[in-house]
Amino acid sequence: MKELKGKVNQLRELINSANFNYYILDNPTISDAEYDRLMRELQNLENEHPELITTDSPTQRVGAKPLSEFNTITHRIPLLSLDNAMGENEIREFVARIYKGLPPGEIVQFVCEPKIDGLAIELAYENGTFISGSTRGDGVTGEDITQNLKTIRSIPLSLRKGNFPIPSLIEVRGEVYMDREDFKRLNEQQLKEGKTLFANPRNSAAGSLRQLDPKVTVKRPLNIFCYSMGACEGISFSTHSEFLKALPSWGFRVNPLIELYNNADELVNYSRKIESIRNSISYDIDGVVFKVNSFAQQETLGIKSRSPRWAIAGKFKAQQEVTQILEIEASVGRTGAITPVAHLKPVNISGVTVSNATLHNQDEITRKDIREKDWVVIQRAGDVIPQVVKVITEHRSGNYPPYILPDTCQSCGTTVTQILGEVKHRCPNISCPARIKRSIQHFVSKRAIDIDGLGDKLVEQLVDEGLIKNVADLYFLKKDILANLERMADKSAQNIVDAIENSKSTTLARFIYALGIRNVGEYMGKVLEKSFGSLEKLMSASYEELESIEGVGPIVAQSIRNFFDEKANINTINRLIEGRIKISEITYTTEVKRFEGKTFVFTGTLSSITRDEAKDLVEKFGGKASSSVSKKTDYVVVGENPGSKAAKAKELGVKIISEDELLDFGE
Repeated sequence: MKELKGKVNQLRELINSANFNYYILDNPTISDAEYDRLMRELQNLENEHPELITTDSPTQRVGAKPLSEFNTITHRIPLLSLDNAMGENEIREFVARIYKGLPPGEIVQFVCEPKIDGLAIELAYENGTFISGSTRGDGVTGEDITQNLKTIRSIPLSLRKGNFPIPSLIEVRGEVYMDREDFKRLNEQQLKEGKTLFANPRNSAAGSLRQLDPKVTVKRPLNIFCYSMGACEGISFSTHSEFLKALPSWGFRVNPLIELYNNADELVNYSRKIESIRNSISYDIDGVVFKVNSFAQQETLGIKSRSPRWAIAGKFKAQQEVTQILEIEASVGRTGAITPVAHLKPVNISGVTVSNATLHNQDEITRKDIREKDWVVIQRAGDVIPQVVKVITEHRSGNYPPYILPDTCQSCGTTVTQILGEVKHRCPNISCPARIKRSIQHFVSKRAIDIDGLGDKLVEQLVDEGLIKNVADLYFLKKDILANLERMADKSAQNIVDAIENSKSTTLARFIYALGIRNVGEYMGKVLEKSFGSLEKLMSASYEELESIEGVGPIVAQSIRNFFDEKANINTINRLIEGRIKISEITYTTEVKRFEGKTFVFTGTLSSITRDEAKDLVEKFGGKASSSVSKKTDYVVVGENPGSKAAKAKELGVKIISEDELLDFGE
């Protein structure tokens, strides 16, 4: 067995070395045929001796079962977004602010890099082994896309022993992207197979990473550049550039266009240089990023609420084209926001055909004096969102009046509202036909009411057939009605009816979130549940009562009050209750914080409750659910067939408890 294990390790080392030379150094050392032979030999040995399989084996890049949904991962250190510098003057102002924020006489060096137009992700490694990967998400939590990231061969599954010691914990952040030529070939293949074409490389990269089946992701030509550090234990760096030198040593790709400069003039020149070559680079970029190199200086400068003071993104000028507005439509979104949209003569901008552009709001239309049939300059903001830059008034013909948003919703006739301090107009009717599909899709989603099997397409079908007009109608659907739908068998219809029945018992927090109240998300739903305990008390709460709750500001309070003041919404809620939906009332006791300050990690399959329900239980009593085990973990909850997290907990001396013990805590 010792000899066999040595052979397996030797094959893994040869394959990992080949990947490193091909993907990181761009210097292939063996032929594709030899690589395939080594991989097949390793696969055969592991199939014959599954006890030798490890999570970081090259064979484990693909093989995980498709997921039903993504779990979430809480970032140890938030992934902050960057402020934008929209021109050379703002780059110079950024440098001036840096010097103003540091002690007099200090010299500052800046790391300058292209801003890749892809999807920001985070990779976590423990003792050199890849344990998890996630999207940026909201900066605090992201989606767990570990299995999909494993399919990208330029991401190491285990760190190489290079010029830098391997840390006990390291989080590496980067951007997953797709080369333009690879994107072109992917779309050619989509066309051959009669499938929908992707809009642009960024969208196709993001969509590929969010596939529930890794076998789909592995077919997509994804790549990555790594550029920053999250949590780190077991090694320290004094500068960002030193960390960037360590990355290739461990097996990560770093952008070759990164440079170090010392003053505002050099930063501006770097931005000009990168912008001048942007179209000759094989991948899309939409700007440059400047970071203070010294970690000590970064610490001194600190962060604002959502962005660091020591870094900024210098945005490139958007590429523009001229086209004509055919008509303007007041589009209603899921939360009732009314957004004027310009329907355009199709025009190609940066390789993307644009036929619609947002006009944002009435103030923006008035300021730019935008009218139907106008000829306008269009650009893709941030190279993504199409917008109207200006009207070419000398080309204006005819006598079209200034565009004014209608006073009533053109879909349902409800009087349009505008909250004080907001520029958006809104339709307050939850049952408005224009917003009903998205409202219902949100209502039935996993983290809301959770009606299993009622997917987006079935919701659209039910609305289009006139079988449901609002969320309450779901609770009056009959099996025979569903069974008559196209592609719906008796068994499938019964499954939907059963799922609807199972959803009738829910919590107040989930119900509040499911209603889709403007500015009220999952977290706010839990805050309101804790504060009022029952739907009746919440519905009757005054603006002053709402605003007095910690975390509920004037805008949120007004949104809630506006929602419950709308008669159509009250009618929908009453009909939901008529449909026998039951909302559990909660009385919080002095034990509500029994998990306060405690961190829980889950591993294995839970039998009594789902993973999401277990996380909700922990959070309900003041605890925190994490995705990985560390010395700071208080409890690891073990279900059936636990993974490596249980072994890690034993190694670190973290307390291991069963699912039953967790439930006992919650009683």
